[in-house]
Amino acid sequence: QVQLVESGGGSVQSGGSLRLSCAASGNTWSRRCMGWFRQAPGKEREGVAGIDGDGTPRYANSVKGRFTISQDNAKTTLYLEMNSLKPEDSAMYYCAAGPPSLKRDPFGARCQYVYWGQGTQVSVSS
Repeated sequence: QVQLVESGGGSVQSGGSLRLSCAASGNTWSRRCMGWFRQAPGKEREGVAGIDGDGTPRYANSVKGRFTISQDNAKTTLYLEMNSLKPEDSAMYYCAAGPPSLKRDPFGARCQYVYWGQGTQVSVSS
């Protein structure tokens, strides 16, 4: 089991910044995949950014150049630095983790996500 707890969400104006954190605990894999996903009301969940088992970051086209995914050296905390936020970035943001996979995830990495956090809300006003 892996436990994931997100924090850092909030309300900001368009152009503002937020930094999300995800604390991971429990059993982990040596080449763990971790990622951030989001879901807005009435929309499907979409991938935002991920780090594969080799530590390579990948991003959805909609956030490239604005968001940065990273993790601490101990790989116990995942971050998402969000800059130049837009109203369309408003959503519930979820942290996810899982082992490497033969299938590709939304970011093109061979990852699957089997553990999910409870989410943290991000609201961006115009």
